[in-house]
Amino acid sequence: MSNTVSSWVLNSARNSIATLQGGRHLYSRCVSNRNKFKLKLLPSAAVPLKDHYPCGSFALQKAYRHTSTEADDFHLQLSPEQVNEVLRAGESGHKIVDLKGKVANSVLRFESNQLAANSPVEDRRGVASCLQTSGLMFGIFDGHGGHACAQAVSERLFYYVAVSLMSHETLEQMEVAMESMKPLLPIIQWHKHPGDSIYKDITSVHLDHLRVYWQELLDLHMEMGLSIEEALTYSFRRLDSDISLEIQAPLEDEVTRNLSLQVAFSGATACVAHVDGIHLHVANAGDCRAILGVQEDGGMWSCLPLTHDHNAWNQAELSRLKREHPESEDRTIIMDDRLLGVLMPCRAFGDVQLKWSKELQRSVLERGFDTEALNIYQFTPTHYYTPPYLTAEPEVTYHRLRPQDRFLVLASDGLWDMLDNEAVVRLVVEHLAEAGRHKPGVAQRPANLGLMQSLLLERKAKGLHAADQNAATHLIRHAIGSNEYGEMEPERLTAMLTLPEDLARMYRDDITITVVYFNSDSIDAFYKGG
Repeated sequence: MSNTVSSWVLNSARNSIATLQGGRHLYSRCVSNRNKFKLKLLPSAAVPLKDHYPCGSFALQKAYRHTSTEADDFHLQLSPEQVNEVLRAGESGHKIVDLKGKVANSVLRFESNQLAANSPVEDRRGVASCLQTSGLMFGIFDGHGGHACAQAVSERLFYYVAVSLMSHETLEQMEVAMESMKPLLPIIQWHKHPGDSIYKDITSVHLDHLRVYWQELLDLHMEMGLSIEEALTYSFRRLDSDISLEIQAPLEDEVTRNLSLQVAFSGATACVAHVDGIHLHVANAGDCRAILGVQEDGGMWSCLPLTHDHNAWNQAELSRLKREHPESEDRTIIMDDRLLGVLMPCRAFGDVQLKWSKELQRSVLERGFDTEALNIYQFTPTHYYTPPYLTAEPEVTYHRLRPQDRFLVLASDGLWDMLDNEAVVRLVVEHLAEAGRHKPGVAQRPANLGLMQSLLLERKAKGLHAADQNAATHLIRHAIGSNEYGEMEPERLTAMLTLPEDLARMYRDDITITVVYFNSDSIDAFYKGG
C-alpha cells in the first residue's frame, strides 16, 4: 500500500474520533464522511482506554488485518488474489430449477455475499422455500448493539411467515402432529451459505411460541390462511412480541435465558421479499432496502425502489412518531437525526430499551444477569416519557412482476451508505454484461491453452481482477473501492480491506447483499396463460 493511501486512512481516522470513553456499554462517538454508527449510546462514567471495547472489526481473513494503528505497523499490501479471496469468502448462489405446474419458477437464480466490518459481523441473511405453500423468501437482517437479535430474527421470521400462509387443514395437521408427538410437516427449506451462522436447533421455547401462534391462526377458522401482506405484517409483529415476552417469562435454562436477554436488548432491522409467481411482496422495517432493476423495451435501464428508509430523513416516519406521542415531545423524539438521540432506524426488532417502561427494564435486569459478560447495553434516553418509541411494524409493498423486471437487490444499509440506487442498478447491469463477455460460446472459445494463458498473463500484468462471477461481490468491490467519481482504485480497495480492527467500523458498515434474477420468459408465460 502506498504511503499516501495509508497516511490518508490513519490521519483521517484519528481526526474523526471525537471521544473514546466508556467500556462495553458505550460506542465511541466516531463520525466519518461516509458512515455513521447506527446506535449511539449515552455517556456513562469514563473507563480507562485499555478496557475500551473496539468499535468494530472485520471477521473474515484476519491474517490480512492490522491490529495496530501505528504508522510503522501499517504496511500490509494485499495481492489481487488475496483481495479476491477476502471479497469472495462469503459468496453464495443458487439456481432455481423447480417447476410450478408446467411453467418454470419466476425466480431464475440468486447471488449473495457479505463483507464484515464488525467483529463478529452483525448482519444476517436468509433464503428459503416455503414447502407447505408456494413461494420463495429472501431476507436481509441488519443488527446493532450486537448480533444476537439479527441472528434470532433471521432464523425465526421465515417460520412465522410460512405458518401464516398455511391453510386451516395444514395447520390442523401440524397441531395433531404436536399432540401425538409425531414429526412435524417440513415448513421451509433453507438455501444457506456454508459459513452462515446458525443455531443448530430451534429451542423448545421458540417452538412453543410458534405453536401458540398457529393455534391462534386455527382459532380464526380461515380456510385458506392469511393473505401474503397480512402474513408478513402479522409475522413481524408477532416475532417481535415473542422476543419481548420470552425474556419476561421465567426461564430455568441459563443458556436460553442469557440468549433471550441478548436478543431482546440488541436490535435488528429487516427487509424480506416473498416471491410467488408474478407476485412480489416486500416487507421492510428499518433502513435495509430493496430495489428493482428494470429494462425497458428500448433497452434503457431504470431503478424502481420498493422500500422507504425508516429514519429521521423520512417525513412520513416523523409524522407517524409525532402522532403516536404527545405534542410536548415533538422536539425530543428525534435529536441528532436519531430516535431519542440514540438510534438511527425508527423501526426495528428487539431494542426493548426503547419499547419497555423503565420499571419493566429494571425488573428484568435485576434477576441476576451478568450484563457485563453478556455485553448488554444499558441506557435510558434523557427524554424517555411515553414508550414504546420503536416498532417492528413493517411497511409492505406489492409489485406485480413484469417481463421487463430483470432483478431485485436487497441489501443492508452498509451498501446504501456507499452507493445510491441508480449506481447499484448500473453496476449489476455492467456485471451482467461483463459476465456475458467472459462466458465464451463454442465459436468464441480459445483454440488452445497457450492462447488462454497468454490472455490471463496480459490481464494480470495490467493489474486487472478476474471478472466477478457474483453480482453481490461486484457491488461490494465497487462500494468500498471506488473514489468519489465512481472510479475503481485498487489501492483504496486494499486499504479498506486491511483497515485495523479499531478503525474498520469508522469507514464502513457490515455489507450484506442478495441479488435475485427473474425469469422473464416464465413471467411472460404467466400473463399469456392468464
